Amino acid sequence: MRDVLIIGAGPVGLACAIAATREGLSARVLDKGTLVNSIVGYPSMMEFFSTPELIEIGGYPFAIPRYKPTREDAIEYYRKVAARESLDVRLYERVLEVRGTRGDFTVVTSKGEHRARHVVIATGFFDQATMLDVPGETLPKVTHYYREPYGYVGQQVAVVGARNSAAKAALDCHRHGAHVTLIVRSSSLSDRIKYWIRPDIENRIKEGSITAYFDSTIEAIAETTIAIRTPAGRREIANDWVLAMTGYRPDFAFLDALGVACDGTPQRAPIHDEATFETARAGVYIAGTVCGGYDTGRWFIENGRFHARQIAAHIARGRVEPVRFDDVHWKTAE
Repeated sequence: MRDVLIIGAGPVGLACAIAATREGLSARVLDKGTLVNSIVGYPSMMEFFSTPELIEIGGYPFAIPRYKPTREDAIEYYRKVAARESLDVRLYERVLEVRGTRGDFTVVTSKGEHRARHVVIATGFFDQATMLDVPGETLPKVTHYYREPYGYVGQQVAVVGARNSAAKAALDCHRHGAHVTLIVRSSSLSDRIKYWIRPDIENRIKEGSITAYFDSTIEAIAETTIAIRTPAGRREIANDWVLAMTGYRPDFAFLDALGVACDGTPQRAPIHDEATFETARAGVYIAGTVCGGYDTGRWFIENGRFHARQIAAHIARGRVEPVRFDDVHWKTAE
């Protein structure tokens, strides 16, 4: 029997385990993938938008020689923090069901069962892609995740999306020898594109290095072509690969299976107490980006990590922990 069982071994899930331990609670972390599985899925050498001190957990300094950390820096940092804290982490163990009530839950997984008095869901959203829902989307040439440009040299690559991930993938592939077509549903690129990326992608489109279709959508995907619906009508263009950078969402079916209800708004945010993060199912909490539902830009590592202390304090002492969100340094255990 553990005091707290945490579903999700990302940065916020690890922060929850650390906070619980420092409250004198026993904690175990389960993940269906590897440690910080979402970050492992990021593009190789991707640079975080956040500076390192804003994504630290447990009070451990994230020391790097650069201004911003890369994917590889973050993976190694969180691995070392988990090892330093001797966290009880079980990887490649998918949670299937949570039975019971507060004080006596049984968490059923692909490898067995775990008992816990409380459950924290910190599953994020990165592994649930927003689908295009068009014929041919299941072809091997279509991916919703971008890793690196080298496999696309000399290839006809369609990038779908209007935000940072789409812009960065398009630029990266273009600079490594791919013939890139950018397909944007709206009439312009997103206002959320970072200010240092926007002029680069706009200039490549303006000079014709990257072909862009605005107010356009993919209608169908075939082995060697894609069909696009544009303001000028339907067009069919040569295509070898489709990078659908259309965003991600929480696993709502998983939340339903765990008895976590969502509100009736378009965001479908899980119903929870905003001070304690306890859901309508007593004893079950949520933490991190999953709290926002479809509003995936509301919570991220920078502010989601603070959920850990509030949840741990409520479980351990039955009260809300006052949190200053500029207080980025925790006291590290001796």
